[in-house]
Amino acid sequence: MKKIALFLVALMVSVAANAQFEQGKKYIGASLSSLNLSYSGSEKGHLGLEAKGGYLFMDNLMATAQLGYNKQKDVPYSFSLGVGGRYYIVQNGIYLGAGVNYKHSEDFNDLMPTVQLGYAFFLNGSVTVEPEIYYEQSLKNHKDFSKFGLRIGFGIYL
Repeated sequence: MKKIALFLVALMVSVAANAQFEQGKKYIGASLSSLNLSYSGSEKGHLGLEAKGGYLFMDNLMATAQLGYNKQKDVPYSFSLGVGGRYYIVQNGIYLGAGVNYKHSEDFNDLMPTVQLGYAFFLNGSVTVEPEIYYEQSLKNHKDFSKFGLRIGFGIYL
């Protein structure tokens, strides 16, 4: 009896998750990155905030846009603007992302391709917690500005 009940709960969760990644859904989210959980050649301490929006133009495929603010110790702040996409793998919440960000600060301007691997963990039918690992490749100064890190986000699927 316990196995049947567990199977039914798992089935209901998978059906609920399936409904979230269908064509026409909208997404808004915010994330916090680093807090010394990233690595690059030039950073001592880092805080990054991002706002993101998206639209699922096909089942499991989302186009995204983002706006970000980064502050590093002993380095002027920077703003970023980016576009990208996400692919949700087999409706389980795991996603692959890719995009490009334009970063601007007093010291540099850089175009940075980025890739992400994350998981959309649903707290209810539409609110998620989204841990994500990411890599940003600097086209200007590979050693000092390319970055690997961890981001924790929250999202709402509408």
